[in-house]
Amino acid sequence: MTYQNILLNNENGIATLTLNRAEVLNAMDEKTIAEITDAIQKVATDDTTRALVLRASGKAFCAGGDLNWMRRAADYNEQENINDAMGLGEMLHALHLLPKPTIALVHGAVYGGGVGVVCACDIALGLDNSKFCLSEVKLGLVPSIISPYVLHAMGMRQARRFYLTAEVLDAAKSAKVGLLHEVFATEQEQEQELQNMLKLIKRNAPQAMGVAKELIFEFSHRPIDKSTVKDSSTIIAKRRATAEAKEGIGAFLEKRRPSWIEESK
Repeated sequence: MTYQNILLNNENGIATLTLNRAEVLNAMDEKTIAEITDAIQKVATDDTTRALVLRASGKAFCAGGDLNWMRRAADYNEQENINDAMGLGEMLHALHLLPKPTIALVHGAVYGGGVGVVCACDIALGLDNSKFCLSEVKLGLVPSIISPYVLHAMGMRQARRFYLTAEVLDAAKSAKVGLLHEVFATEQEQEQELQNMLKLIKRNAPQAMGVAKELIFEFSHRPIDKSTVKDSSTIIAKRRATAEAKEGIGAFLEKRRPSWIEESK
């Protein structure tokens, strides 16, 4: 696929996906969503890629859904409308389940569907000019497609307020309610923290990080009962028998770098 609305680069094992519709504050339409989905699929199947960084050009991270797209979709029949909406749903799900670490570098406005994109990432690093808003009800819409990811990030109690008020959260409040992990005063500080995190990530076993993400999805809402104990025990039993785990343990005991760490690092 040829990209018109995003950029995708890969350097030293780190993929960078940049939203590139600055003229509309990186609002997402069906073409943009299809391009993001395609890029995520490429990253997922590339064994040389260790992590995905999401950035955005211009003064805003993402203003949500493109209203011209929404207006077109309003004239679709019911099945066409569902099929169209599923594009965003499948894109967010692919980002959420990507078996590699994902880091969102956030700045400026993050509205509507943009909030879902940030919440579908593992880590969110924001500038202090970041502003979040679950703005859908102002337009007679609802934040349904993004809800699975936003609710995991901010929790039900916070959502009961911000879904209904559609108020704007500054960066500090966004971090307090779980939409951002950290907030930085300058782009240089944000970039330095990104590089620190990528350095840590590249020291870790690639497949193990993917399985670690699966554990979060599997066990975060399960009761701690016998079946949970059995399933969690089975997972580690299988994992320590893998070639990757044997390499990692062997490297530690032999006081050498495991094979997934570049010698120059």
